[in-house]
Amino acid sequence: MKIASYNVNSIRSRLHIVLPWLQDNKPDYFCMQETKVEDAKFPVAAFEELGYSIVFRGNKQYNGVAIVSRIKPDKVEFGLDGEPNDSDRLVAARFDDLVIMNAYVPQGQEVDRPQFAYKLAWFKRLKQYLQKNFKADQKIILCGDFNVAPEKIDVHDPKRILGHVSFNPEVWQAYEEMKSWGFTDVFRRHHPDEAGQYTFFDYRVRDSVGRNLGWRVDHILVTEPLVATSRSCAIDLATRLAEKPSDHVIIYAQWEG
Repeated sequence: MKIASYNVNSIRSRLHIVLPWLQDNKPDYFCMQETKVEDAKFPVAAFEELGYSIVFRGNKQYNGVAIVSRIKPDKVEFGLDGEPNDSDRLVAARFDDLVIMNAYVPQGQEVDRPQFAYKLAWFKRLKQYLQKNFKADQKIILCGDFNVAPEKIDVHDPKRILGHVSFNPEVWQAYEEMKSWGFTDVFRRHHPDEAGQYTFFDYRVRDSVGRNLGWRVDHILVTEPLVATSRSCAIDLATRLAEKPSDHVIIYAQWEG
């Protein structure tokens, strides 16, 4: 089994990267965030022509999540419990005994703004959603853009970056509290102490990829039944070096059996 996650930063602008990657790598599940397209204009046919099924929810200029899969899901749910539902930030799809969740967590803007408090609350709401609807002994994969670099080795300059909405003690605590429900970071399982591995490279930073000035904010988290059989997890840096790339890269994981 292979699953991949990619913040596309507009799916219609990134089809030239996504479709060849699907053809070459043949993942069973491919999760996208920030699709930035209203549902009526989502390029469904492009994925169906490759033999994939796709579920999605989005808006014209922001947010948006989608799960591409080789088989159709048995059940699909969008959003968190309660209001605001944020249906364009979370999708959960069931495939027999496997649950795939794809999340685009709020970025937070600035620590002194309401958007940051909303981000912290979002992690709390996500844990409550998990507690209400799932069990930690189920096979669950939660992936996406979490807008959190959880360790010092997950950013290129931790001293300077400390305090950012995606790299500070408050957001670390909120993220770890959500993760404590029963998740393991599958990338860190296979690369426990490896620094310099990033999934986001800011467009505004000159030669950010060449100078390796990045952040690891995209994650694949799994519950205990999927930890032992996990075979690998890797970052495909080539997707950030492509023509007209997203500012994120594809991260993918594989399992035995």
